This record gives sequence, C-alpha cells and structure tokens, in this order.
Amino acid sequence: MPELPEVETTRRGIEPWLANQTLQAVMIRQPSLRWPVDETAMQALVGRSVQSVQRRGKYILVGFDSGTAIWHLGMSGSLRLVQQDEPVRLHDHIDWQLANGMTLRYHDPRRFGALLWQPEGELLSQLASLGPEPLEPAADSGLTADYLYQRSRGKSQAIKTFIMDSAVVVGVGNIYANESLFMAGIRPTVAAGKISLARYERLLDCIRDVLAKAVTQGGTTLRDFVNSDGKPGYFAQQLQVYGRGGENCHQCGGILQEIRLGQRATVYCVRCQH
Repeated sequence: MPELPEVETTRRGIEPWLANQTLQAVMIRQPSLRWPVDETAMQALVGRSVQSVQRRGKYILVGFDSGTAIWHLGMSGSLRLVQQDEPVRLHDHIDWQLANGMTLRYHDPRRFGALLWQPEGELLSQLASLGPEPLEPAADSGLTADYLYQRSRGKSQAIKTFIMDSAVVVGVGNIYANESLFMAGIRPTVAAGKISLARYERLLDCIRDVLAKAVTQGGTTLRDFVNSDGKPGYFAQQLQVYGRGGENCHQCGGILQEIRLGQRATVYCVRCQH
C-alpha cells in the first residue's frame, strides 16, 4: 500500500498540472470502488476550476469553490497524467479531462481506492478521525513529543503499532515505523506507555527525518506522473532494517531479528534497540 511519502510524491507530481485548471469532462467507468463514487457530485465539477491540491494523511485533497474531491489510492491505485487521446487500459476507472489538454487518470486493479466528495463546510468521517501530521510544523499540527507521551500513558500496546495508528499520528506506515524505531534505538515491542518523554522526543525527530528523506528522494520520480505508470513505488533509499531480517545490522554487525507484530513484518536489532 502506498505510504505517506508515496502519496505526497503523487500530490507534488500532479499539482502543477491541476492547479488553476478547469475540468472539461469527468468520465467514471467504474463507480464501485472502496466507497461508491458520487457521480452526481463529480459531474457537477465540470466547468469548475481546481483551487488547491493538498494532502491529509494518505488522502489527496483537490479543492474547488464548492467543496473538495478526495482521492485515496488504496492498495493498488495510481494517478497519472496522460494525453486526452491515450487509449484506456483495463482498470482505468476515472478520468478528469483538463483545459490544458491533459487527463488525470485513476487506475486501480483491486478497487480498494476511492474518490470521495466533501461539500464546502463539511468534514468527512474519514478525515475527522485522523491524528496530526508529522511533516507539518508542531505549531500547526500539534504533534509534539509531549502529545505522544500523554497519549501513550497506561498503554501496553507495542510502540510500533502505537505510532502506526492513524488516530495518533498519520503516515507512519510499516516501512517507516521500522526505520524510525531503529534510528531512535527503540525496540518495536516495548510498551508505548513505558517510553519516557525524552525517548519520545528522539523518536519524533526520527519519524520526521525518515519521512522527510523519503519525500525528498521521491522528487526524482516526478517525471513518472506524465505519460507513464504514475507509480513511484517505494524510494530507493538505504533501508536499515525493513526487509533485512536475518542479515547483518549496518550499525553493530549483529543479526537482525524478524517477527510479526500487528500482522506486519517487523525487523529490529537486539543490540541497538532496547
């Protein structure tokens, strides 16, 4: 599933082509996605201009004067920009034809993604439940080490699953949770409620660092959003632990352990993480 850096790269890739553009046509070939597409609301966007292209968690928010169209890529979805005469492929479910001659095309073989409509002045439940953003300044998001510390008090839940809870903080998917905990020297199985404020300060810095680096590295894939698959994939970064169970730790040389935690692959170093 695309994680926050992949979604942010998608947003950055499509924004220059969507910003201030008028929708000339909307074609919905398959409305049965994770949630049914509101075809009436989507057709009402024809003739309206895009005012903003933002991100909230793993959702891409395209703002209009009447509300916000919200894309979610699900397990296998992708957004790419194509010429308007490009042939439609299998699983190309939705097209937005733009005044600049390009088409924003949504492709999703498994149909776990979504296109939602949020009228002006309303807030969908999918967004209302989201925690603060790790890539926004703390003054804007409210995400601080003290916030994590207070939210974790009394919790026996493992720290890895705690930081992966989108109601606590958004965007810390499995890959980046593994990497952040390794950088912070925290074993993923430690109870969230037993971690000190000082260690949360270190962990939050690491989460921000890992995600920011992944987004920066994603910049080299922006060309993928025009006349290509539109799938940046996971970035070619040097992963310290994820996917390396049984291999040597880059830091101490010990053997990395792999377990299942919250049904997700979890890799850590017994020497470097406590």
